[in-house]
Amino acid sequence: MRKRILAYRKRIDALLQNMPDGINWSDVLGEHLQQIAFFQHERLVHLIVTMTVAILTLLSLGIALVTQIMTMLIMTGVLALLFVPYILHYYLLENEVQKMYTQYDRVLEIVRNDRTDI
Repeated sequence: MRKRILAYRKRIDALLQNMPDGINWSDVLGEHLQQIAFFQHERLVHLIVTMTVAILTLLSLGIALVTQIMTMLIMTGVLALLFVPYILHYYLLENEVQKMYTQYDRVLEIVRNDRTDI
């Protein structure tokens, strides 16, 4: 997913920077909206998973502190280690989708300007 979202955002950045002739910006806008929807869904799923892992980590820590069972401390450590990549991935998704919103605004402005030029 990381490669896909970064590659897609960079492709749109390149389109916006180069502004090639003959491109249908309305089509770009439609595709961009669809891609944003896909990545928003992915972001929501990862938010739910990240929050679940966070809650399980805190619960296992609480149980480990109350019961003083060594196995629960090990489980807490494993969950805490698992939590780090989830946070990093969610951070990437959140930031890239925010950048896509800015791209969307730029493409929308181009589409609106093209329609007023007619």
